[in-house]
Amino acid sequence: MTYDTDIVKSDAELVDRYGSPLYVYDLERAVAARDDLRASLPEGTAVYFSFKANPHPEIAEALRTGDGSGCKAEISSTGELAAAVAAGFDPLDILYTGPGKTTEEVEAALEAGVRRFSVESVNDLRRVGETAWAQDTIADCLLRVNSVGAGATTSIRMAGAPSQFGFDSETLPELMPELRSIRGTRLSGMHLFSLSNAKDEESLIGEFKHTITAAAEVRDTTGLEPELLDIGGGFASPYLSPGERPVYGGLRTALEEILDSHFPGWRKGSPQVACESGRYLVGDCGRLVCTVTNVKESRGGRFIILDAGINTLGGMSGLGRLLPISVGLDGWERSNGSAGSPETAEWAGASLVGPLCTPGDILGRNVSVPDLRPGDVLTIPNAGAYGMTASLLMFLGRPAPREIIMRGDRVVSASRVLFVRMYA
Repeated sequence: MTYDTDIVKSDAELVDRYGSPLYVYDLERAVAARDDLRASLPEGTAVYFSFKANPHPEIAEALRTGDGSGCKAEISSTGELAAAVAAGFDPLDILYTGPGKTTEEVEAALEAGVRRFSVESVNDLRRVGETAWAQDTIADCLLRVNSVGAGATTSIRMAGAPSQFGFDSETLPELMPELRSIRGTRLSGMHLFSLSNAKDEESLIGEFKHTITAAAEVRDTTGLEPELLDIGGGFASPYLSPGERPVYGGLRTALEEILDSHFPGWRKGSPQVACESGRYLVGDCGRLVCTVTNVKESRGGRFIILDAGINTLGGMSGLGRLLPISVGLDGWERSNGSAGSPETAEWAGASLVGPLCTPGDILGRNVSVPDLRPGDVLTIPNAGAYGMTASLLMFLGRPAPREIIMRGDRVVSASRVLFVRMYA
């Protein structure tokens, strides 16, 4: 449902209108992130939006549209395929990735018009090819490469070790005759993704240099001249705490130099160079707005009980690595509308906890907070990526948060994901 509302002055006002908790996304911030990323990359670089960061179709549509600056789509499920189609992406601008594609998934993607796949093993390529052949078509396939070594360190390493992702680069020369013979496919490029959330620009540049060098080595040892060279991402953004998204001032020049060295035809589109990003594009466009439901003390400890817990902000808790030890607050408001800031701390050592019946429902320990009361509204910033859809949404059967789409200070839409049991 689309709205044309008056200016919204506060998160407390949003809670009054739509309830709590809420995910609130600002389309203007997402577009600003896209434009900043484009400005930091060599001219002509294609940017794929990774739907896994936030598959909301209205956010994806905002990233897609623009005067020549729009993103393409990187997906890895039929659910993300549906979101990309709903957001208006041309199927020919969709890259289908993932190490565990099923025949049914590939069929659905091909039937929707998708023709480009990143493949991660011989069996994966064979499945895509057989499915395409059965539909009397050809799939353009990028070989995902698991290169040897790495150019930087990061908390999430995607290459240089045994992995479900990609072909080990040292095996490709021997495999190429078999790969080229698989019907229904055309080998059209390479896909390398070795890092997520680089700690700084130097690390990001170092990783890209390694990635491009590794791609050139694959080309030289296999004879595969890529039409599309997807060098992945690694662009950083703060997560669930105050902070600013970085701007990469030196990245464009560094990438141009390394591409000139290894792929001198890239400036004329041979190969077409691509990057992908999720976190950077949408991380700072979103915030989680929640409400204090209770405050209690237990054996010297103070617990601030919120209506949002790991069911709404799990931070991929099943992976045990993305949710910070403590989320950071970006402000609070009394239920009567008066505002405060996180600096006005009166209690030290409090725990921010959710409403779930498990001691694991903790968003923060030893947090300094103001004198919070039931009904107060809290805001957790930089929650646009790996927020709601990365959490334990169905645990304990609580309703999903409403998602509010805004453009600046005006509401564009409000919606809620529903869970429906379907019997076979």
